[in-house]
Amino acid sequence: MKGNLYLIPTTLGDNEPLEVMPISVKSVVEELTHFVVENEKSARRFIKKITPLKPQPSLQLKLIDKYVDPIEVNSYLDVCLEGESIGLLSEAGVPAVADPGAKVVKLAHKKGIRVVPLVGPSSILMAMMASGMNGQSFAFNGYLPIDKSERKKEIKRLERLSKEHQQSQIFIETPYRNHKMLEDLKSTLSPNTQLCIAANITMPSEYIKTFTITEWKQKQPELHKIPAIFIIHA
Repeated sequence: MKGNLYLIPTTLGDNEPLEVMPISVKSVVEELTHFVVENEKSARRFIKKITPLKPQPSLQLKLIDKYVDPIEVNSYLDVCLEGESIGLLSEAGVPAVADPGAKVVKLAHKKGIRVVPLVGPSSILMAMMASGMNGQSFAFNGYLPIDKSERKKEIKRLERLSKEHQQSQIFIETPYRNHKMLEDLKSTLSPNTQLCIAANITMPSEYIKTFTITEWKQKQPELHKIPAIFIIHA
């Protein structure tokens, strides 16, 4: 019998885990010793929060980030082949979506290991739910280019896509560049294009607003160093 790969959601901010996810997540974490994590320190903090009695020295953590050797990753699921289950933890939200953990999920399918996604907060889906935009057709585009001129070209391309296909376009930005992103959106998009900004989702300071670009030009929300999702619909 092979073990399972459990995709374990984490919180989107510093709130209590069981405020935003079901008790079943706690039950799974209690049973696991092996984890693949994006950041060891934050993973240990999350595990301690959700299962305070679990002994930290017993945890076997392997890192999955942009620096990890792909050859090393190939051995991460060996414990599943020996009958032990393993948990995959993201830095925030659900694993394997805009997250390096996707490599581990792909490997699990290749090795015939059962993948079990657990319920938890996804900033992308929660922003889409709250935006009032087209929940029947939308696309997630990850990060836009850092270069200003390239970023503006991409913004216009996504606006054209949205108009041609009536498809909402979702993207994210590094939190310290949020204000630059908003300024580029205001100066690049058409006046009637809708923009939703969803920031600090699930937190007490949660901010989710949808306005036209004309309306956004009269507003300047505080977004510096705050995790945010941007959605446009032309």
